Amino acid sequence: MENEENQLIETVDENGNVITFELYDIVEVDEQEYALLLPSEDMDKEDPELVIMRLTKEGEEYIFETIDSDEEFEKVANYVESL
Repeated sequence: MENEENQLIETVDENGNVITFELYDIVEVDEQEYALLLPSEDMDKEDPELVIMRLTKEGEEYIFETIDSDEEFEKVANYVESL
């Protein structure tokens, strides 16, 4: 993600709460793109929690989806940790 600083993404959790993330990076694993997000409330923490979401492109827009499969999540998490 070159030249795209402080891109903010808003999502809605299962309770209807809006959560704002900063897009940290996009990685590709097995020809699928994943967004690496930092919760805006954690930005000032020394070790912020990274959130991984699957990206699906519909037309010109990206859809951010949770990863329901433990196997898929582990594969992506292991890739990110290896960076």
